Amino acid sequence: MKIVIPDDYQDCVRHLDAFAKLEGHEVTIYDDSVTDQDALVERFRDADALVLIRERTPITESLLARLPRLKAISQTGGGAAHVDMAACKRHGVTVMAGTGSPYAAAELTWGLVLAAMRHIPEEFENLKAGRWQRTLGTGLKGRTLGIFGYGKIGKLIARYGQAFEMNVLVWGREGTRARAAEAGLDVAASQAELFERSDVLSLHLRLNDDTRGIVSAEDLARMKPTALLVNTSRAPLIEAGALEAALREGRPGRAAVDVFDEEPVTSHPLLALPNFLATPHLGYVEKDSYELYFGDAFDNLLAFDAGRPVKNLVE
Repeated sequence: MKIVIPDDYQDCVRHLDAFAKLEGHEVTIYDDSVTDQDALVERFRDADALVLIRERTPITESLLARLPRLKAISQTGGGAAHVDMAACKRHGVTVMAGTGSPYAAAELTWGLVLAAMRHIPEEFENLKAGRWQRTLGTGLKGRTLGIFGYGKIGKLIARYGQAFEMNVLVWGREGTRARAAEAGLDVAASQAELFERSDVLSLHLRLNDDTRGIVSAEDLARMKPTALLVNTSRAPLIEAGALEAALREGRPGRAAVDVFDEEPVTSHPLLALPNFLATPHLGYVEKDSYELYFGDAFDNLLAFDAGRPVKNLVE
């Protein structure tokens, strides 16, 4: 097969143990990101298969119409919302998905919590500039950790909060609230209460039509001026423009995020705010995670090529 892997920002895929699975196939890897359709067609036109890194490259009807050779898309991770499935079916392109792990994203989330609450990035910059102890951090013990969404990652974050002796407060859909109650956690009476009571509030929701913009400007205005909002899920969970406005108003007092509306980011107004901390969507970008994601993606592709059953076909 001729296989193309786009958007490998760190040029790390060829160095994974899992990459050996593709020995004998012609693999082309791109370490930059392009959005122009003509450029994508130029890169993909000879490919029998694409291996996509999460949602970095949208696959649209108009793109597929210009890729008559393409037969398969093997997706890293389990989501394929960026792929036009109906168009793939019309063009005879098989789409496969893999599995993922919540641990890397949960660990990064907690790293952001600690970094923001204790002003670690600022104090490192101060230290390099010869300034000693310029901020006063805030501890976690005894404070309230709000979790919006109690899925695989949310459950891990709840455990981390308990390990730091925080009071854990959960809100989400009915099933979420029931699972949290069964686990002995405090369940908020409403979304408003979650935002009002939380000292640290972390979002752990899937992005879909129901959750897009689910965090409103009014929700953010309910937060304490000392509170921290953390978002390592998806940026559009928050109403467009609401986070920047809220941080300028001081409710919440700080935010730490790993996700943006459009990625990769080269400039953004949030980056100029002193009460904003961000990482470049690193949640799943970790060695063990990548071995799992790409191992599954390559196994699925090899099974497809050999005519064997594929465990995770996306319909």
